[in-house]
Amino acid sequence: MTDSRPDEGVIAEGVRITLDNGDDIVEGVSLRVQPGQALGLVGESGSGKTTTALALLGYTAPGVSVSEGRIDIAGEEMTGRSERTMRKLRGRVISYVPQDPATSLNPAQRIGSGLRVMLATHREGASGSDIEGRIRQVLEDVHLPTDKEFLGRFPHQLSGGQQQRVTIGNAVSCEPPIVVLDEPTTGLDVVTQARVIEAVDRLRREHGLGLVYVSHDLAVVSQVADRVAVMYAGRIVEEGPTESVLGEPRHPYTRGLIDAIPDPHTTRRLRGIPGISVGVGERPEGCSFAPRCSLAIDACRAAMPTLDEVAVGHGVRCIRWKEVGALATDTAPIPPRHLEGEPLLTVEDLCIGYGSGRQAKQVVHEVKVELQRGECVALIGESGSGKTTTARCIAGLHAQASGSVTFDGEVLPKRAQDRTRDARRRIQYIFQNPYDSLNPRHNVHDQIMRPIRILLGLRGAEAEKRFEDLLDRVRLPRQIGKRFPTELSGGERQRVAIARALAPEPEVLICDEITSALDVSVQAAVLELLEELREELGLAMLFITHDLGVVSSIADRGVVLQHGRICETAPIRDLLDRPTADYTRELLGAAPRLLRRPGDESEPAHLGAELPR
Repeated sequence: MTDSRPDEGVIAEGVRITLDNGDDIVEGVSLRVQPGQALGLVGESGSGKTTTALALLGYTAPGVSVSEGRIDIAGEEMTGRSERTMRKLRGRVISYVPQDPATSLNPAQRIGSGLRVMLATHREGASGSDIEGRIRQVLEDVHLPTDKEFLGRFPHQLSGGQQQRVTIGNAVSCEPPIVVLDEPTTGLDVVTQARVIEAVDRLRREHGLGLVYVSHDLAVVSQVADRVAVMYAGRIVEEGPTESVLGEPRHPYTRGLIDAIPDPHTTRRLRGIPGISVGVGERPEGCSFAPRCSLAIDACRAAMPTLDEVAVGHGVRCIRWKEVGALATDTAPIPPRHLEGEPLLTVEDLCIGYGSGRQAKQVVHEVKVELQRGECVALIGESGSGKTTTARCIAGLHAQASGSVTFDGEVLPKRAQDRTRDARRRIQYIFQNPYDSLNPRHNVHDQIMRPIRILLGLRGAEAEKRFEDLLDRVRLPRQIGKRFPTELSGGERQRVAIARALAPEPEVLICDEITSALDVSVQAAVLELLEELREELGLAMLFITHDLGVVSSIADRGVVLQHGRICETAPIRDLLDRPTADYTRELLGAAPRLLRRPGDESEPAHLGAELPR
């Protein structure tokens, strides 16, 4: 770890961030990070972690302000200064890596031009040759090409992992002492995620960067962070060394987050944290987690506990921290299912392409899949493996294909519009991003009622009864029907999308990466819900994912795709415990696990090798 003077890193003391109406978003947050150190800032959506991280850069959203406390970065005060001054500090003193690089990189600016602008802005007087040399060094540091062709590409011509490494390169190009990374691997497949994490950790070690790593995923954070601060409802509820906080959590919320993390090496049912997080303006007098906590007593509700040190450097905001270790965790393995009978869905020799003429390209080659009633089959692979294209073809959303899709003994037409209404009703698709799949102009009631009316043909009180039953089934309150998608959390949106897919009483659900962008606790709740639906309704599911931890908790069989070809298919425990394909072993090695660091002997050699460019 790099030795540093106290004023070279982050000092945040007693920070309160408030809405104009006086409601607190963040309250009493104190953080310290030195160059060469990494702090993981974790919590569910709405916990205040991103608001806190952005405040370190001197940024608050309109209608929001830092009302109390001090934020100091490398000796520079970051609050109460003009925007013009802050622009000079951002990039040079502290920089930012966003969650979605596709929206942060200028789509009209070539990669080389973006790096030149950053360097020219913050390195006044630097010569052209100095800037070009620095660009080459930065790209080499993040394992990207340095040739003219790559520098001339636009962001849309890069993969998701390359885009994220470009944003990291941009962030470190002016050698700031502190870098804030806001969910930089959310939505990336496990192999790309492992490469990004390796690049970040290596830059920290080699260049002495101080990192503030914002995430909801404790398994990912454990791979890079020296210390972890857990936030809930705008406050830090636990903070300390990574091994201490994650190895022996003292707050029931931290324990709940850890219990919700899937592990590819164990088949256990995931359990989400009961209830939902309190919103801004709804926080109670006492502990904000008390309404969701099985240990809560009257004293917890009477006053907010202080952040007390319970071990060396380990603080917790809980009066019952000694009892947290006794909380039960469901570790019972999921018993294997014994499914018999004819397949409900059969895919034979599916070949799929894009384009026509000289531009035609085949992306899926001779894929064969069978799905029985009540079975969950996982289509597994990294981005570009062909799993979503295969799923869309099965649903009739991609017609440029050969081979056959047979459902309940009938060969289905390639296009959904050519299929019967009953066939469309019986196979439903849940998309990855509920932000895009739900119509922002229609409220929840209208969106769920549409398939009830069109595909089931129900009207009046009968349709309303079906709508209410669906909300009950996905554990959403009745009053949510009047709300619009923009008024819902990510987990609520995904539950609405599931309710809409269940509305016409389907027999097959195609779930396309539906948990990839959700908090681990919300992900666990969604997976728990899907498992209940399988048990109650006998649904068959085709589950598309890159996350082998998720696969282990829900799937009966796995089909691994690489470059559009099946490289392995097996019962899920055989697939995860005794993989036969090198690619499956690579996916397993890249899967994040709690407290496993880059370079651990338990990791396969490929993760420590030169990264592909």
